[in-house]
Amino acid sequence: MKRWVAVFLLAGWMQLAGAIDTGPAFADPAQQDRYERIIHDLRCVQCRGQSIADSNVGLAADLRRQVRELMAAGKSDVEIMQYMRDRYGDYVLYNPPLNSSTWLLWAAPLILVGAGAVVAVIVIRRKSKLPEDGDAGEDHGVPAASDTGAP
Repeated sequence: MKRWVAVFLLAGWMQLAGAIDTGPAFADPAQQDRYERIIHDLRCVQCRGQSIADSNVGLAADLRRQVRELMAAGKSDVEIMQYMRDRYGDYVLYNPPLNSSTWLLWAAPLILVGAGAVVAVIVIRRKSKLPEDGDAGEDHGVPAASDTGAP
């Protein structure tokens, strides 16, 4: 029983170790900060919900290595992002550019907020036109004291 617990714990630790960037750190802290910013701005195309910094799949490790190599070659942030975009499309960017294929992505929050506001206005107007529950003249089907037949 203890062996199985040890095996499961070891497997869990191996998963955590896989997400760690094993490449050498940059000597310059500014370069390291730049590298961290870039890998957090690129989406893992295999995981679809994580940046390449957070993903532990092999493709993300390859992309991190590629970013490191491009930085070592003297490429700018824009050139690195353009390289990744040319290779994997706009999806690889967490902040895709506004163009004909991404306009709905950028407009969706405004459209949803606008639709919610229109629905709220309609509901509030309809609710304000309803009679209030406490109106004195309304008959709610409750017989009056004189209708009970009691003397």
